[in-house]
Amino acid sequence: MKRSRTYVSFDWAMKKLLRQKVNFDVLEGFLSTLLRFEVNIQSILESESNPETKFDKNNKLDILCVDEKKRLIFIEVQYHHQIDFFQRILFGASKLLTNYMEKGQAYKTLRKVYSINILYFDLGQGMDYAYHGKTIFEGLHRKDILSLSRAQRNYFEYDNVFKIYPEYYILRINSFNNIAKSSLDEWIYFLKNSELPTNYSAAGLKEAGEKLKYQMMSKGEQAKYDKYLETFAVSESEIFTARYEGELEGREKGREEGREENKIDVVVNSFREGLPISSIAKITMSSEQWVKKILAEKGLLDKP
Repeated sequence: MKRSRTYVSFDWAMKKLLRQKVNFDVLEGFLSTLLRFEVNIQSILESESNPETKFDKNNKLDILCVDEKKRLIFIEVQYHHQIDFFQRILFGASKLLTNYMEKGQAYKTLRKVYSINILYFDLGQGMDYAYHGKTIFEGLHRKDILSLSRAQRNYFEYDNVFKIYPEYYILRINSFNNIAKSSLDEWIYFLKNSELPTNYSAAGLKEAGEKLKYQMMSKGEQAKYDKYLETFAVSESEIFTARYEGELEGREKGREEGREENKIDVVVNSFREGLPISSIAKITMSSEQWVKKILAEKGLLDKP
């Protein structure tokens, strides 16, 4: 994967820099370009932690923003394939809805949620690299779209039903062909290459160019960033090696048996490196109960 020393990668910037109010203009530019309305961030809320471990790239990397209209904007970066990621997106948005509604409040107070997923793997099957999902109600017979009444539009302050529900954005970064034809393309180019396109006009990219320069960081910050890229490369190599060896073993002993043994090796090695059981389950696409069973059989965990 290409890594430029001109600018730090967006995922590392999310982790270290973009949570600071002085840098909100970078995120605001990206969000305004993607969502197609002006976003003014008021605060960054606490979301899942990302510990500094050898495998922290396999953990969930996210940032939760609140704008001036109290809308919840959840941005997640994911590098490794997860077959049930569509369900994960749904769960995350639903959890936000319930977490930010107090008991006894009217349903009108439900926050608007935008779920933005920056993925470095191909989720699903499609020809595009940027997708927008929203909830609509279509007539079974007349095929019309159910809309809000005048009273509901006044009460909810929305003009369409879908605006009440969470909206989802999926950016499949690896599917982008590096030809920037729009402001959104310019941002995706930056997300993919950690470089600015030759000519750009997208909101926030100028600020990103000024604030995310590798050379502008202190020596200590540069060392941390270099270590981050090093651990990322190691993690990618180990996952690739495990998959590759699993495929070879599968050809020799049967594909199913090879995959099973490979998964067990990944479980054992990951646990010895300090990766949490929940993350091991996600990487191997297994249940936490199965992971605990394997670790117990290997003498690494007490039997459940």
